[in-house]
Amino acid sequence: MIPRPTRSSAHTTSEAGAWADVLVRRRLLHAALLAPSGQWLVQPEADGPVHVLAGPADIVELTATIQHCIRSTRARTR
Repeated sequence: MIPRPTRSSAHTTSEAGAWADVLVRRRLLHAALLAPSGQWLVQPEADGPVHVLAGPADIVELTATIQHCIRSTRARTR
């Protein structure tokens, strides 16, 4: 696996919001909402528990984890 390049800046709320929107539109998450505190409320399934993520970096990390799972599943089915 090729290591990801390091970022020179922190993840922003708008970047996290864009990724959260993509995850919900693609039905990879049921819901993702930004709380007034800056935390993110994430619900993977409609009847599932709500998880609290600390900030934008956690949303981006969740997105990377989901992408990795999707890619590794596709590679195994080929």
